[in-house]
Amino acid sequence: MTLSVPVAPFRGDETLPDTVDVVIIGGGIVGVTSALELAEAGVTVALCEKGIIAGEQSSRNWGWVRQMGRDEAELPLAAASLEMWRGMDRRIGAPTGFRQSGIIYAAYTQHDAAHWTQWHEIGKRHGIDTRILDGAAARDMMPGMVGALCMALWSPQDGMAEPWIAVPSMAEAARRAGAIILTECAVRALDITGGQVSGVVTEKGRIRARQVVIAGGVWSRTLLRNHGVTFPQLRIVGTVARVEGVTGLPDHPVGTENFSVRPRVDGGHTLTLRNANIAEILPDNIRFLRQFLPRLRDNWREFHLRAGPSFFREARRPRCWSADERTVFEDIRSLDPSPSRQFLRRALANATRAFPAFTNARTTHAWGGMIDVTPDAVPVVDQIPGLPGAIIASGCSGHGFGLGPGLGRLTADTVLARPPVVDPRPFRWSRFDR
Repeated sequence: MTLSVPVAPFRGDETLPDTVDVVIIGGGIVGVTSALELAEAGVTVALCEKGIIAGEQSSRNWGWVRQMGRDEAELPLAAASLEMWRGMDRRIGAPTGFRQSGIIYAAYTQHDAAHWTQWHEIGKRHGIDTRILDGAAARDMMPGMVGALCMALWSPQDGMAEPWIAVPSMAEAARRAGAIILTECAVRALDITGGQVSGVVTEKGRIRARQVVIAGGVWSRTLLRNHGVTFPQLRIVGTVARVEGVTGLPDHPVGTENFSVRPRVDGGHTLTLRNANIAEILPDNIRFLRQFLPRLRDNWREFHLRAGPSFFREARRPRCWSADERTVFEDIRSLDPSPSRQFLRRALANATRAFPAFTNARTTHAWGGMIDVTPDAVPVVDQIPGLPGAIIASGCSGHGFGLGPGLGRLTADTVLARPPVVDPRPFRWSRFDR
């Protein structure tokens, strides 16, 4: 078993520009789609990624593209993103692996059934096509599944894509549209002149810009902290595996209370233990305890606390630095957390109970992904208070891949002050002040 996630190769540009209209910090799906949107709008843009394109969570997620089950505040953005995913291969002239396959959630317990029945009503209010299936109808949609199902919720509009292919393909398209894509180029600090953001200082030199977009995922808080801005963001670790040797499964993603699986274009399946993430105990957990406590109280079963040496590493890490110093962004090019072997065993055991076809499954790859989380688990796309010229697009809380195209569009709308693709109010920074 290989403890890593494959990512399609992408070669960054070699020349650092002197001046652009916009600098984007972060080469995940939000930064890349923002660059694509801005370049297509005729804006000069440089994207700076400290490691490789999609080197962290943007290649390590499940690959689901869904509306079903999203927070109600995200639903308009999820619908807009799904529409963009449908046309993405044609738009960029390259494959993303997107298929509108539909997604199904199967409930084995009355508690889970009540949850999905309630969400069905939420979806109806937003015009989302979901259908409640009884146990017999659900089994017809999931050949090979055994056990006493209470019900299932089927969403025919939803689908899936291949994270390890999609984001590098989008980055190539952004470059063809005129964006400069810089890899192995860490941004050490924002460049601020007269209280206004005037560009960035990278490890390779300075880039002047009228606006800067911070789409750094779990690193956004660290960068902003150096400028005296407190972004309420924690991080959790998810575990994902690729398995092969399983045949006869549905050709669409399947989720249950304790596992999820989807087919991959490479012939394997992506398998995860649902509702299970590791929350390392770090100094920020203590700093933000009051803000995150309601979510922790409501979803305590999802989080497995883990104490270790990372607490002391984080406590010793400098909170401020000058732009001419080497930074943590250069020391850690890509976060590569270890997957939980316990989670993998449980996911495979749960999947085997539901689909006996998993009995002879072989795990070929396993990886961990560092997920950035906000107190309400909804992203932030907004001007940053106290930093004129700086815009944040971060805090995706594990939803960034599916929402990525919509988040990129909303970020570009914010940069260009044009009519937004959806109501931006659910994604504003000011909600944390309340």
